Amino acid sequence: MGFFGLSVGILFWVNISLGSVNIPFLEVFHILTGKVSTNNSWEYIVIHYRLPKAIAAVIAGISLSVSGLIMQTFFRNPLAGPYVLGVSSGAGLGVALLTLGAGILPFLNVLSSSAFGLVLASGLGSFLVLLCILIVSKKMNDATSILIIGLMFSSFTSAIIGILSFFSQADALKKYTLWSLGNIGGLSWNAVIMLSLCCTLGLLIVITQLKSLNAFILGDKYAKSLGINLKTTQYSIIIATSLLAGSVTAFAGPIAFVGLAVPHIAKLIFKTANHHILFLATVLLGAITLLFCDTMSQLPGTDTILPINAITSILGAPVVIWLMLKKNKYL
Repeated sequence: MGFFGLSVGILFWVNISLGSVNIPFLEVFHILTGKVSTNNSWEYIVIHYRLPKAIAAVIAGISLSVSGLIMQTFFRNPLAGPYVLGVSSGAGLGVALLTLGAGILPFLNVLSSSAFGLVLASGLGSFLVLLCILIVSKKMNDATSILIIGLMFSSFTSAIIGILSFFSQADALKKYTLWSLGNIGGLSWNAVIMLSLCCTLGLLIVITQLKSLNAFILGDKYAKSLGINLKTTQYSIIIATSLLAGSVTAFAGPIAFVGLAVPHIAKLIFKTANHHILFLATVLLGAITLLFCDTMSQLPGTDTILPINAITSILGAPVVIWLMLKKNKYL
């Protein structure tokens, strides 16, 4: 664990140092420790742009990874991710209604032109889907049924987004496409604080359910025999996932791969099913993964920043394939 904790610190430092303007590592250290920098512009870039972006990368990586871990355990499905409940689709529908619907309802142009408007639309979309899932889950005890309903919500919202896209203007469609590619840059300190609060609440809920998650591995009957209230656990996991994945999606857009793959990487490296260990491992590996991917997306020395979604999948998928082949002794 110590090695991974050190890796988070090193990647955090490197992430802040690299970009279109290369800032020496020592200068970054001076700025972060409150010392006077030899260049005022470097100080402004670090404090107002790169530091909040690096913190957002850590928070998003942790949140998506942990939500993926609890989804895979709750549904006992290795392909489950943080967005299986339709949270991402609900957020996407909210943003689509705001950006693509602006041509139909002109008053939406004011909201769609601001970052806060996109966050609000995304958050409301996620919340409405969560509300629907919670209502449905009251009548169902089967986790698989909840998973299927979440996928149906995703299909329904995707169909509406497709219709809106068909009738939208090119500029609006481009704006929605850029949001859907994910972006953790450009967040203000207020946005980072709000994201931190929402995700911290979600992580605290997960911590209270670690014992229940360990029991879920052996089935619902075993969990009941330990005195675990299945309904309470079910609601807690759904709410925690929505807080973690929904908050990240609202502020940074949908970020693929991290929530699905990092829990598998943690299990392959630490070779345990104990969620008290997996939780900490997933937290560290999630932060490392997104910090590394964000650093690679910046193309040091240029002004070009690649979509974070593309980097997470291009770099991450081969790693998971390699680990799985090695686990099964094909390598």
